[in-house]
Amino acid sequence: MEKDAQALKHGCSSAVTDMQNCAAVNFGPYTFHRQQRLVSKAGWPVPLGGRALDILAVLLEAPGQFVSKATLIERVWPNSVVEDNNLRVHIAALRRALDGRRLILNHPQRGYCFVAPVQGTQPALLPQHNLAARLSPVCGRDELVGMLVRRMTGHRLLTLTGVAGIGKSTLALAVAERVLPRYCDGVWWVDLTPMQAPHELLGTLATVFQLEACQSLDELCRRLASRQLLLVLDGADLLLGACRKLVRALRERAPGVSVLVSSREALLAPGEWVLRVPRLAVPSPSALSSVEQVMGCPAVQLFVARVRASQQGFVLRRQDLAAIRDVCSRLDGIPLALELAAAQVDALGIGGVQRQVRTGLQVLTRGRRTAVEHHRSLAAALDWSYERLSLPECWLFLQLGLFKMAVTLPTLSDLVSGTELEHADLAYLLARLVNVSLLNVEPGLGPQRRYRLLNCVRSYALAQLRDPRQVERLQQGYGQCMGVFSGRPFVLQLVEQAACSD
Repeated sequence: MEKDAQALKHGCSSAVTDMQNCAAVNFGPYTFHRQQRLVSKAGWPVPLGGRALDILAVLLEAPGQFVSKATLIERVWPNSVVEDNNLRVHIAALRRALDGRRLILNHPQRGYCFVAPVQGTQPALLPQHNLAARLSPVCGRDELVGMLVRRMTGHRLLTLTGVAGIGKSTLALAVAERVLPRYCDGVWWVDLTPMQAPHELLGTLATVFQLEACQSLDELCRRLASRQLLLVLDGADLLLGACRKLVRALRERAPGVSVLVSSREALLAPGEWVLRVPRLAVPSPSALSSVEQVMGCPAVQLFVARVRASQQGFVLRRQDLAAIRDVCSRLDGIPLALELAAAQVDALGIGGVQRQVRTGLQVLTRGRRTAVEHHRSLAAALDWSYERLSLPECWLFLQLGLFKMAVTLPTLSDLVSGTELEHADLAYLLARLVNVSLLNVEPGLGPQRRYRLLNCVRSYALAQLRDPRQVERLQQGYGQCMGVFSGRPFVLQLVEQAACSD
């Protein structure tokens, strides 16, 4: 027995000696041999399970820094749905195996931190990336981010769609951060919003991937054929055709390239998995009994977080609960709208913001100066979509702005009877407005689909009909399309009805 033990110790010591050229981390009497997935103590192996070793490896990449629970779960269980309890079980096993030492601290919000002094650490290098530094936390999207991270395991093309300001870019960035360790050739973000023409995309991609100028899409795909990376296309609806052509080429000729897209409209490309990003949940009327209950709602969490960013010491009071619920509901739980409204609380108070929101979108005009132009106000964000509508789509969109409640296709057909829209293909036009994320399909019973503009979008549509410059543009456009004077009765009819709408 003693001879066997000596042989085992000698074998382990030899193994440790052979590891001198490998990445090794020393802490106290322990040595972690990263490449061999082994922890030794004075030459003897320390019995540890695979999951505990994986957790230790992640923590030792950044000793002295907290690693979030979400990051640990994603790194250790990349393709599984895992509860926090599983993580706690393996952390406890890791602590027991290391003589019960308090080498690993935990913080409820920040995660876990390896606190023992470390020598010889050679942290694993994360893949390169060009992701922007996050300026603020993501509110109310944890479950959605986790689902998307898992979904990306089996899909090479994933598209996030939704109305302007719903948080598609924010969600894409959160997912990209989480999946960064999966891609040995990095995660690369391409902002399409400044581009004016499809030919700019090829040059931008070559610059982002640090390649020499590519003369064609085929050449780009050949250079990426052996790489394993994630490409994030932000704002793909601006160059929809070029992006569709790009992802098809990558799918066929660059099998290691995955693509994550944010767009107000799906690409409709082969193999595409589409998620319409939901609104943040708003408090129900019955959830106003306590501040704690209301603060459990994601829309309120975001609103309060943004208020506190500009007004230190802000505390949500019980007398503000009804007003803050009304604000969140009228803004449909749209993150950009909530952020813009929260920026006005310092000047107007919550009651003042509530009164402003009830009158339209005027309060939603002062965004961050660092934001891209179409995110500095909600109207600017919606302009982006509205200005790209065809004339029939534009007229139907404005017609829908007259309805506070959801409307069905038969009802809408009756309402436009006798106007120039009477002979239009309303089903197609409605589908187009849904596809570009300006119109919602409401849940409900019965065979007929029910369509409704969100409150913010409806306010925007009514504002167009109350703006003399917009009315003149509509009349000119309608007249050119349908014939001289033919547009006036219909447009003026919309304008008169809009004047009476609240």
